[in-house]
Amino acid sequence: MKRLYPVLLIFFMVLLLWVSCKKEPGHVTVQHILISFKGAVPKDTVTRTREEAEKLASEIFERAKKGEDFDALVKEYTDDEYPGVYKMANFEAEPNRDQGEYARSQMMKEFGDVSFKLSVDEIGMAEFSPERSKYGWHIIKRLQ
Repeated sequence: MKRLYPVLLIFFMVLLLWVSCKKEPGHVTVQHILISFKGAVPKDTVTRTREEAEKLASEIFERAKKGEDFDALVKEYTDDEYPGVYKMANFEAEPNRDQGEYARSQMMKEFGDVSFKLSVDEIGMAEFSPERSKYGWHIIKRLQ
């Protein structure tokens, strides 16, 4: 049993180091493509079904991950306003309202969760969920 203590100590030290390195940033800027479906947003122009939206979101996500021009994809496909750029402050940070920054708590939970986990220039997707991402699928690229 005594031989196990040094191993456990090293394990917990490595775990602590890993957790501290994974700390989320205080502020992020992201650009996103919202792929919605009829009834999820108050726009009459969105007519696709939920299934069509899910398929389209997956296709656009794959194209974005392969390096296609993200801004062009936003311009062509988003059901939000172009350019779809949002600045956010994490939970412990004060939002800079003068810069148009939102508190993370003001955003859909899944949108914030994905945004703060991304590295700069990385692309992720917030999946549709009635509770966590009720407007549809968000394909997100972290800019800063």
